[in-house]
Amino acid sequence: MLVKFGGRPAAGLRGRGRVFGLILCCLVVLWTSAVPAQQVGAPVPGQAAETTAGPATPDTAALIDLLRNDAAREALIAELEKLQSGTAPAAEPPSDAQPADSAPMALVRQIAEMTQSASERAIDQVTQTWQRLKSAPNPLDGLSGQELSVLLTALRDLLVVIAGTAAVYAVLRLVVARVVRRSAHWAAEGSAGRRVLAFLAAAALSVASVALAWAAGSALALSPIGGLGQIGIRQALYLNAFLVVGLVQVVVRLILSPGTSHLRLLPMGDAAARYLSRWLGVLIAVLGYGNLVVVPIVNGDVSYVAGRAVAKLIALLVLIAAVWLVVRNRRAVARWILGEDQTGIRRTGSFASIARRWHWFALAYLAVMSVTVLTRPASAILAAFSASGKVALVLLVGIAASRWLTRGMVKGVALPDRIREPLPLLEERLNRFIPRALFVVRALILIGVAGFVLDSLGAFDARGWLDSQFGLRVTGMLFSVGSVLVVAFAIWLALTSWVDYRLNPSYGRIATPREETLLTLLRNAASIALAVITLMFVLSEVGLNIAPLLASAGVLGLAIGFGAQKLVQDIITGIFIQFENAMNVGDVVTVAGTTGVVEKLTVRSVSLRDVAGTFHIVPFSSVDMVSNFTRVFSYFVADIGVAYDADLEAAQTAMREAFDEVRADPQHQREITGDFEWFGVDSFGDSAVVLRARIRCAPGKQWSVGRAYNARVKRLFDERGIEIPFPHRTLVWATSNGGGTPAPVESGQVPDQPFGTDDQQSPSAA
Repeated sequence: MLVKFGGRPAAGLRGRGRVFGLILCCLVVLWTSAVPAQQVGAPVPGQAAETTAGPATPDTAALIDLLRNDAAREALIAELEKLQSGTAPAAEPPSDAQPADSAPMALVRQIAEMTQSASERAIDQVTQTWQRLKSAPNPLDGLSGQELSVLLTALRDLLVVIAGTAAVYAVLRLVVARVVRRSAHWAAEGSAGRRVLAFLAAAALSVASVALAWAAGSALALSPIGGLGQIGIRQALYLNAFLVVGLVQVVVRLILSPGTSHLRLLPMGDAAARYLSRWLGVLIAVLGYGNLVVVPIVNGDVSYVAGRAVAKLIALLVLIAAVWLVVRNRRAVARWILGEDQTGIRRTGSFASIARRWHWFALAYLAVMSVTVLTRPASAILAAFSASGKVALVLLVGIAASRWLTRGMVKGVALPDRIREPLPLLEERLNRFIPRALFVVRALILIGVAGFVLDSLGAFDARGWLDSQFGLRVTGMLFSVGSVLVVAFAIWLALTSWVDYRLNPSYGRIATPREETLLTLLRNAASIALAVITLMFVLSEVGLNIAPLLASAGVLGLAIGFGAQKLVQDIITGIFIQFENAMNVGDVVTVAGTTGVVEKLTVRSVSLRDVAGTFHIVPFSSVDMVSNFTRVFSYFVADIGVAYDADLEAAQTAMREAFDEVRADPQHQREITGDFEWFGVDSFGDSAVVLRARIRCAPGKQWSVGRAYNARVKRLFDERGIEIPFPHRTLVWATSNGGGTPAPVESGQVPDQPFGTDDQQSPSAA
């Protein structure tokens, strides 16, 4: 159970009497100013006209005296004839009037005059209302005591028709309720389409049950039991009232759906729905049968004054019951409005504060209705209750829509797996946008409900405002701006979702690094362009002239272009680098002397991370050459140095066997894409003969293949005694050959007589 209506009456009403009185006075002013003068005392069709006694105003008395004076009447006729013929002189402006070409009235003075006028009207309306209350007759004055006997006689005449109609309707309601419960269970297990069909079926069956019961009552009235071939006026009154009351109750039950929670339009518990449906049904029945059956019978059989008294008595009883219901359920309804019955979290804020004091506004409104019942004629009372019903229906619909939107804002959007898997970011984007959009829609709904309520009360002419030029302009602007934003969001969502789908490796063709880079840039550029275009459209719809803005943007762009030539060079160079597919995200490149993996590409710069983990941002204006190590394929070039006295054939054989071992390794098998390429002796070093070979590899795999190959070459060379020399220096002792020229000494031989002066050794480095 989400909401539980009922409880002890509110405490502390005395302490808030002043606030209630203030609200009551304000609403009385609004209500009395809302009812047009021609409605007061306007007779209801088919009834005698009501007259209300009241003192004549001074203007009315002066007009009567003027018309009674023959000379004054003749002068008035002459003036009117002059006005009709167009020969009357133009009225002179008063001495303190402003000339036509003067400056407009100051804003402060206008506000002061408006405030003064509003205050005077408010005081006048309060005074008139108070006078009406004092001069209003006792609503029970028209009762003569015969009404009860008349009603008992009418009840006896209608007893057969009432009993038959009620019995048929009760049986039909039981059958319809069982069918509706089954359809609700069927709809609960399916989609939203099933719920719509079940709701429409429930509505059709409920209306059909009322119509069949009405037809059964009519047939019973025409039968020998009821009157044999004709329907009396009382029977016709009851049957018409039964049809109207039954249809209104059907609407209430469809909205609340007390027996089937799956078809309920208002989010509330079963107990609350049954409680509210029961009481609303009772109040509707009392008002409907009282005004459509009891009052016409009393009017015809007793007097019109007695019928008016009965109508006011019924209205007062309904208002008292409504006050009791409001006070009794004030806390439960406040929790329901705020949604605290579902979350259990106490909400704060201005809206929560107003929602917790909703009963003060409801009591003030009921107080205004009581004043209307006591001071207004029957036609105005009927119009007031009709407007109240419309207000209540709109408030319920508005609150229900607000609750559903609030629930949607909290829960968000949950996409099915078949959509979420190919588009993993779509749900996140929708949940970022939809709560904000629902907040705006909820605000518009609340504004619309408030406007309708004020229009029904007469405090604000919403229809006139909507038909006015300003109203049409505002509503058209809101609709246009909303349409532009929705269309722009739909285009952006479709574009970004398509890019996500193309970049998702689990669906469709796997995107190449170049496609990934270009699609990312396309998404960013398109988002910026779409945002700018949308802003231009919105400003245009608001009413701003965007032509000067576009011209200023062009001049500003030109100035920025001259002042930021380096930035322009970055962007132009970056665009051509992307078009030429020089590098993509994930490539290992060397740009501007820095080597690393490309992590990010924009139209202005490239971001690299080198082998040490350092992050580099290189602007494209400083890039004059791009060296890409991972494009299509790569090579590992093996430059192996051996000693001068090593067997080159054995070294070549060992290098080939090392390649075969690497190629046979499952870890590197797929990384090698070609055969071993032997180039031979590449160069003679200071201490080694350099042998060169090459291995073709997959892009970016040359380093791992090279490390594995070098390890195997080292092992095979060590096993076979092939020396891999390192830079060293050999000392050769030279001896004299008799002519003063040193002669080389064989390795390992030390000369007996070293060459040199003073018997000193002279080493010679070779």
